[in-house]
Amino acid sequence: MAKKGTSARARSERKLGWMLCAPAVFVMLLVTAYPIAYAVWLSMQRYDLRFPEERGFVGVDNYEAVLGNSLWWRDLANTAIIMVISVAIELLLGFALAFVMHRALFGRGLVRSSILVPYGIITVVAAFAWRFAFDPTTGFVNGITGLENSWFTETWSSYLVIILAEVWKTTPFMSLLLLAGFTLVPDDAVKAARVDGASASYRLRKVIIPLMKPAILVALLFRTMDAFRIFDSVFVMTRGAQGTENVSILGYKTLVSRLNLGLGSAVSVLIFACVLIIAFLFVKGFGANLSQQRGE
Repeated sequence: MAKKGTSARARSERKLGWMLCAPAVFVMLLVTAYPIAYAVWLSMQRYDLRFPEERGFVGVDNYEAVLGNSLWWRDLANTAIIMVISVAIELLLGFALAFVMHRALFGRGLVRSSILVPYGIITVVAAFAWRFAFDPTTGFVNGITGLENSWFTETWSSYLVIILAEVWKTTPFMSLLLLAGFTLVPDDAVKAARVDGASASYRLRKVIIPLMKPAILVALLFRTMDAFRIFDSVFVMTRGAQGTENVSILGYKTLVSRLNLGLGSAVSVLIFACVLIIAFLFVKGFGANLSQQRGE
């Protein structure tokens, strides 16, 4: 009888939980699932606004056209280059900043607040600032360094400025996520390792970083997905010129410049699929290791 009473109560609580979640689930479906489903439907249409009379269902032809075009693979490689380099630098710098902010120091609150200034600036505004800073005629970088580079006429220098802008803007976000991770590290564990004679580098590699893995996973996951969808900085600085065009710029040009909604939607859905794959790899790869460490 007690078991039946408990089951009835559990069912009632489960029902109440679903009732309370229903409004939020409905809003999520409305603002998230519907646009995705509509984009998938559009991606299976021959839908060029310049030739609306030719509209019709074409199945996966748009996907075959995108994947069979060398531009997609070139832009995917460009996206991967910017994503990997910028996220790697942000992780190292963010970890160092988080470590400094975690230590007890005078004015720590002010440091934590001031470090957020770049992240609070609108991305387009920040990109214009970096664009003007490296301009060979009006910028100050050439004047300070004594160089006479025209930064946006070469591929390598264009990548350099784009990655610098990304690192400058989003490293604060990375450092705050990692700072939260430092709170997961018990002081007793670090003190015990110090008493045992462990060096600073050993404590970092064997004690601190393993305990921070959940925070590192979240930071890497958010920033990698965000970096894969980078658009504003590249569009403002180069508009995809000098070999810097990425998949987001390709989608924009196909949708807005060429008015091809079917093909552009296929590009967007493929970008979405790539982001899902990245999230899956992080959660299954990194997350599985965390579960094993916890003995789950």
